[in-house]
Amino acid sequence: MTKNRHLTVALAGNANVGKSVIFNQLTGLNQIVGNWPGKTVERAEGTLYFEGYTIRIIDLPGIYSLSAYSIEELVAREYIAIEKPDVIINVIDASALERNLYFTIQLLELEVPMVIALNQVDFAAKKGIRIDVERLSRSLGIPVIPTIAVTGSGLRELLSAVVKVAEGKEELKPLQVTYGKEVEGSVSKLQKIITDLLPDLRTKYPSRWLAVKLVERDPEILKLFQGSEEARKIAEMAEGLAREIEGIHGEPSMIVIASERYGIANRLSKEAQLFFAPPRLTIEERLATLTAHKFVGYPFLAGVMAATFSVIFLLGGILIERLEAFFDDFLIPFFMGFLIPMAPPWLSRILREGILSGIAAGVTIALPYVVPFYLILAILEDTGYLPRAAFLMDNLMHKIGLHGKAFIPLLLGYGCNVPACIGCRIMETHRERLLAGFVTVLIPCAARTVVILGLVGNFVGLHAALGLYAFDLILVFALGRIAFKALPGEAIGLIMEMPPYRVPSAKVVLRKTWFRTKEFVFVAFPLIIIGSLVLSAVVALGLADILMEAMGPIIVGWLGLPLIAGIPLIFGVLRKELTLILLAELAGTTNFAIVMTPRQMIVFSLVTMIYIPCIATIAALIREFGLKRALAISLVDITLALFFGGLANALLQAFSIA
Repeated sequence: MTKNRHLTVALAGNANVGKSVIFNQLTGLNQIVGNWPGKTVERAEGTLYFEGYTIRIIDLPGIYSLSAYSIEELVAREYIAIEKPDVIINVIDASALERNLYFTIQLLELEVPMVIALNQVDFAAKKGIRIDVERLSRSLGIPVIPTIAVTGSGLRELLSAVVKVAEGKEELKPLQVTYGKEVEGSVSKLQKIITDLLPDLRTKYPSRWLAVKLVERDPEILKLFQGSEEARKIAEMAEGLAREIEGIHGEPSMIVIASERYGIANRLSKEAQLFFAPPRLTIEERLATLTAHKFVGYPFLAGVMAATFSVIFLLGGILIERLEAFFDDFLIPFFMGFLIPMAPPWLSRILREGILSGIAAGVTIALPYVVPFYLILAILEDTGYLPRAAFLMDNLMHKIGLHGKAFIPLLLGYGCNVPACIGCRIMETHRERLLAGFVTVLIPCAARTVVILGLVGNFVGLHAALGLYAFDLILVFALGRIAFKALPGEAIGLIMEMPPYRVPSAKVVLRKTWFRTKEFVFVAFPLIIIGSLVLSAVVALGLADILMEAMGPIIVGWLGLPLIAGIPLIFGVLRKELTLILLAELAGTTNFAIVMTPRQMIVFSLVTMIYIPCIATIAALIREFGLKRALAISLVDITLALFFGGLANALLQAFSIA
């Protein structure tokens, strides 16, 4: 306890135990969402007031262990070990006690003050499981509080236990985790040497925990022992001890220690669990079996994804139509009525096509797809279906170096690339997120569909439009394979828990949707307005003709397009359908057959489909991967669009397609 009665409490556990629900219940609207310093891993924190304390709650990334196999695990481990929050609330699933206690045992090894939130006790009862809470608490030596996150049951008792632990009034003594003879002997020997020779390191991490990690060959901990000569000798000794353990057990030392942890977790769970006759198989359990089935699961997945795809398109289309009418017919004319008499024409044009149109573009293009996406994503998350979809698509996605979870953002890219890019956060490593983000922006979003169907579909034929989509899928697969081979590192397997199905809480779903949408607005909208302002200024200041002439060799010479196509392609960075709208305005007609041949329509649509993402997507790329990577992805897309556009022009001419 600090003198000013402030506490820092961290929530730890995997993503399927209701940890985020407890966080939302505790903090309400007093939340800040951002990234961990130097990491593209979301960080959420909030505050609450309880019994005279201001309690700062940190929601750690959802993880299953404290290894260093993913960014989330490393971030959570570093925060717990180095930042040393006053108390850790370990949220565990009462219906899967043994699996969750594995993580608890690792927290005990870190010697952190801890309280367990035994969540989902209601669901465990439905499965015929009751937990002897008092016995589990005595066995672990830490307070165990039963909770039901969605209703808020037990949260007050949980906070009371947190305060008691922080004040040092808890009488229980945490369990000292010990291993079998060979492992324990090695760990004890290393622990003593670390304590004696490396006191500075011991003050940062518990010496016993360091010893265990050395025997496990933890790569991040081994880096700490590459400095002084004493440290290197300890690392060499640990390697020798690890080999001895492997010689006795015939398994890697990491597997041996993990097995012993699971053995402890199994013993503790058996002692605490009380089984009774479970009720009849529920609808949720039957649905869980069917939706993960190796045959039935795929038609169900196709139906869910088709429904998701349709809802995002249909609802997004309705919202776009209504919002565009509101901006074009009312809001923009209303503001311009005040500005036109007071400002010169060039300034009025900048204000209209820059600031006002920039805001209109963000509201009418991004939000109509972002909000339905977040809403559906929250529903799929809270029902428990997403892990099953990822499981079914795992084999196919491995062909481009990703696992099944990448299927979700790729599919949703057909609605809008912005939420699809943000959805890449579900991938575990920087490498996989970057790879998923790279191929996601190549998926033709709804705005590009307007161009493809409005131009090629209407004037050339549906077969040609479908051919463009087929080519795009081939391109995504090919570039995914190339990027997979080029990026350093190895693909990781799909390791995830299959949570039970539940009816989602409307309050939780709406709250998730609101916070995600708010974060997008604050990040993307300033960039949208700036980009719109710059582009409108170029036109208003009479630079458009200069640009068209400068682009002539590429637009006319290489791509074989009419010169007026250059300006629409520039404005396409703001919104993709603007390429078609501005083409109609510059041509003075919507009958594009007058100004373009079928060959030019195909080339124009192909370039629009591939080249630089819209500014909202660029903003999302910057948010997720940083400015340099976002610019690199955009540059690659421009290069690909120009290369394949010119190639398509040459091939179509060779086959005498006008």
